[in-house]
Amino acid sequence: MGLMEFRHLGRSGMLVSEISYGNWITHGSQVEEDAALACVRAALDVGITTFDTADVYAATRAEAVLGRALKGERREGLEIFTKVYWPTGPGPNDRSLSRKHIMESINGSLRRLQTDYVDLYQAHRYDVSTPLEETMEAFADVVHSGKAHYIGVSEWRASEIRAAHALARELRIPLISNQPQYSILWRVIEAEVVPASEELGLGQIVWSPIAQGVLTGKYLPGQPPPEGSRATDEKSGANFIQRFMTDEVLSTVQRLKPLAEQAGLTMAQLAVAWVLQNPNVSSAIVGATRPDQVRDNAAAAGVKLDAGLLKAIDEIVEPIVERDPAKTVSPSHRP
Repeated sequence: MGLMEFRHLGRSGMLVSEISYGNWITHGSQVEEDAALACVRAALDVGITTFDTADVYAATRAEAVLGRALKGERREGLEIFTKVYWPTGPGPNDRSLSRKHIMESINGSLRRLQTDYVDLYQAHRYDVSTPLEETMEAFADVVHSGKAHYIGVSEWRASEIRAAHALARELRIPLISNQPQYSILWRVIEAEVVPASEELGLGQIVWSPIAQGVLTGKYLPGQPPPEGSRATDEKSGANFIQRFMTDEVLSTVQRLKPLAEQAGLTMAQLAVAWVLQNPNVSSAIVGATRPDQVRDNAAAAGVKLDAGLLKAIDEIVEPIVERDPAKTVSPSHRP
């Protein structure tokens, strides 16, 4: 464990830090600004150069916090990612992947992030209400106008990725990534999304590698969650974490502790290192409410887990792993 390592994002020429810093449920809501700035500073100090946010996080405040936190950094030394799709205002057009919303959203994101361009602009879900051609043509205009270098998607199915990739080739824009949930417990991308992405040259930027904190082992079966933890905070994803908060899952996770110890890793480091063993994963997104969490997670960069350890992990968690590719879902109507 030592210096940050870098990987290509998909088959593109752009390198990203193996650990990226994401501010989904922290900046602008859960954590006060000072703490957010301290976490970003810690990320920069450990060599993280890749920062992921979205217009919808904390009702656009997360982008603004990140913009302020990165102000004064050398822009070329950073990879800044954001997303578009979920509602960011009260109007019927303040959402979706329509041309109107994409064109307005990129400008809003750039203003809040205080930058002229983002390195990666991502479709935050698949939009069933807008023709894919319209979405991809709008993305092409964003790229060709210099407001984004690359295009990505998030939580798209293999068939949707294939259709978008075909249009991206025609439009001459680089579609290089998908941002799915992925962890020791949540492996729904392995059967279809990963093979399609490998074939087409997309890399995964995975979120929730620690399963919302469950894989740290801090939640104990039969006991209330620790005060101030994510499972107690409605703003910070308590609803999201519920699927993992069963006694069966929590007691199974406790059995991973000796494996982490044997590998000389914390539970969080083991979880983050595990997703990075998948060669299609370009980066693992970590969030934090305190700088020490950033430093702890970042130490998973460059860690190689041996085959015996990976097999032992699989044997323990097999009964509780979710693998169903149908669990990758986007809303069935406009949000």
